[in-house]
Amino acid sequence: MLPSLFISHGSPMLALTPGPAHDFLRELGAGMSPKAIVVVSAHWASECLLVSVSQRPETIHDFGGFPRELYECQYPVPGDPELALRLARTLNAVPVERGLDHGAWVPLSLMFPAAEVPVVSLSLPVSWSNQALVDIGTTLAVLRSEGVLIVGSGSLTHNLSEMQVQGAPTPAWVGEFADWVHERLTNGERDALLAWEAAPQARRNHPTPEHFQPLLVALGAGGEASRLHHSVEHGVLAMDVYAFA
Repeated sequence: MLPSLFISHGSPMLALTPGPAHDFLRELGAGMSPKAIVVVSAHWASECLLVSVSQRPETIHDFGGFPRELYECQYPVPGDPELALRLARTLNAVPVERGLDHGAWVPLSLMFPAAEVPVVSLSLPVSWSNQALVDIGTTLAVLRSEGVLIVGSGSLTHNLSEMQVQGAPTPAWVGEFADWVHERLTNGERDALLAWEAAPQARRNHPTPEHFQPLLVALGAGGEASRLHHSVEHGVLAMDVYAFA
């Protein structure tokens, strides 16, 4: 059975720039053969729960100030309206037409570059409680036994106002929070993770919560946590990837 995944997608340039996280995602996808993917991205924030029923979701370039090559990237993956409508019923989500934002297509284009695996995107209801986000994942968990990959795409740490040059050392406040999350996940301390905002340096690493919240969905959709990858980009973007088997 497939695990659920939490993926740190970092900068959109992850799509084009070789490095530890880029290279790892290419290897990770090569070892998987899902029949469909359900992705919850930090970049589709909503109040109520929405699900995309697009047959051919467009590639959304929801960023600015990057090289022309990044805007030319396309990920022409099919959607899965039948699966999306099933999710609308089971999750009481509102079906809409929407493409894939960079939190979805950047990591998936590295993992599955052939763009043949159907993708359904589910919105992130950012005002919901941490428990409610875990509960979304719990409802999605049954899909794993059907060959559907559940992906939460965010960033383990995400303070863009403190970004540094690539290769800069990692500040202690980034490592302190990342280590706290790792220890809570590997020890199965779900109650602590439901109160993650009280973790050391949580607010500095996440001035807003949307890049951490997809981890809660992935947590709910899986079981025991294991860290598959750890690296840091621009000093403050922890690119951790976790599997929940």
